[in-house]
Amino acid sequence: MQVICLESEALYQLVDKVVERIKEKKEVVQDKWLSPKEAMDILRITSKTTLQNLRDKDEIRFSQPTAKKVLYDRDSLYDYLERNAQNAS
Repeated sequence: MQVICLESEALYQLVDKVVERIKEKKEVVQDKWLSPKEAMDILRITSKTTLQNLRDKDEIRFSQPTAKKVLYDRDSLYDYLERNAQNAS
């Protein structure tokens, strides 16, 4: 059995490099289509009626694959937030 000794700083650098390499290899992919709850979380709203109103006014994109299933486009939610962002004066 071999024993490898490292100074603590060298160990931390090694761990950082390993984590960096793992992140490069495994890119986190987020779903494009979100559930109503996930959409409401991103918009920080609590009312399903508000979410429905945003859909009705074509403020956000959605898809309705089945009669009772509605999914929301993640990018359109962020676009909506950006369009309504106010600059501090």
